[in-house]
Amino acid sequence: RADEPAASPTATAPEASAEDTGEDGHDGTEPVLRRGDRGPEVTELQLRLREVYLYNDAVNGEFDHRVEEALRNYQWSRGVQEELGVYGPKTRARLESETREP
Repeated sequence: RADEPAASPTATAPEASAEDTGEDGHDGTEPVLRRGDRGPEVTELQLRLREVYLYNDAVNGEFDHRVEEALRNYQWSRGVQEELGVYGPKTRARLESETREP
């Protein structure tokens, strides 16, 4: 109708591509790690905990009780108690901000 304003075009956000990652190179979809997990993500966690002097055991990619204890100590000292013992997004962001990528 003539008395109605013309619909203005709306901008749509571009779709995210594989290159669209955060400043640290991560896209926010990293897995939550917990005791019993294994693999390269756990190895990276072990190396980062070592960098902040909280983990001195074997870097073997196994999330065992020693990794869990080091992680809890880190979380407690940094005030990230809502993820105690689990390497979730808040803990990951905090630890990655304090360490270099291995």
